[in-house]
Amino acid sequence: MPLQVSDYSWQQTKTAVFLSLPLKGVCVRDTDVFCTENYLKVNFPPFLFEAFLYAPIDDENSKAKVGNDTIVFTLYKKEAAMWETLSVTGVDKEMMQRIRERSVLQAQERAKEATEAKAAAKRKDQKYALSVMMKIEEEERKKIEDMKENERIKATKELEAWKEYQRKAEEQKKIQREEKLCQKEKQIKEERKKLKSKSLTGNSAPRNLATKGRNSENIFTEKLKEDSIPAPRSVGSIKINFTPRVFPTALRESQVAEEEEWLHKQAEARRAMNTHIPELCDLKEEEKNPEWLKDKGNKLFATENYLAAINAYNLAIRLNNKIPLLYLNRAACHLKLKNLHKTIEDSSKAYRIMKRHLRLIHPTELYKLMLRRFGM
Repeated sequence: MPLQVSDYSWQQTKTAVFLSLPLKGVCVRDTDVFCTENYLKVNFPPFLFEAFLYAPIDDENSKAKVGNDTIVFTLYKKEAAMWETLSVTGVDKEMMQRIRERSVLQAQERAKEATEAKAAAKRKDQKYALSVMMKIEEEERKKIEDMKENERIKATKELEAWKEYQRKAEEQKKIQREEKLCQKEKQIKEERKKLKSKSLTGNSAPRNLATKGRNSENIFTEKLKEDSIPAPRSVGSIKINFTPRVFPTALRESQVAEEEEWLHKQAEARRAMNTHIPELCDLKEEEKNPEWLKDKGNKLFATENYLAAINAYNLAIRLNNKIPLLYLNRAACHLKLKNLHKTIEDSSKAYRIMKRHLRLIHPTELYKLMLRRFGM
């Protein structure tokens, strides 16, 4: 039963009410203060104080100070007037209960409005932050595009400069060739003049000189042709030999007889398996291949469809129960489904098969292989 506090003191002005409430041992942590326009409640077990205020107050701006075994309230009035009493008199229990309920509803509505206002402010802040981030990203994107454009312009200028340099070099070479041709023509003309001046008598001498001039002219034209026309390319042929695909290995590494025997045994084993498993008769040809089923199980495992992957591995194991990787893959599926006993069983089967057929893998290496397979 709470103790009602009645030995309080209060003073007032036209705009405020000052209430002093003595509570022994009062502290902020254990004190519950509830205040609305017309109702004030203080709960500090085992003490309880209630006041149905004479007139409405501004509960948002009102204050309370806790300390020195006392709570001091500063209640600001909504209307400037002097109160006759702190709490209204002549209020029955039903009226008190209605005032309490109305005060609680007002407090709840105010808390709801505050929550909505806080959420709206938060959304506004998020929207502003998002707009700022989008603006920053847009600026960064524009900056990157400008850098790319500048690099493209720079590369284009460098390419144009290189083309201009090549064009000038070609023109320089062409000019040099023309100058050489002019010099050679001048030399031929000078030689002809000298030969004409030396020819004084006889027809044989002029003929010899003329033939000599023609020979020199032919030599000159041949040299010009040699300088201007490049030499023809050398003709060659490349012979390509393809290795016949008798088996997946290269011909230099394959042993045809052993491989044909192995293929024959595989075909017989598949036929025998198909006769022992009646439901395989309705499957397609590729669905009877354990490797194809293993790849299908791996794809289903990647899409997290572990039960379908287990079904694919089960059928592959029924077709060929000597492939340890099928047991390891099925163990990985069981591990994802938390079937730990089946995981251990499949891992042990894979270990026994690899130990029996390979005998080259150390148990430590096999353990590491299993860990990598399970993604641990």
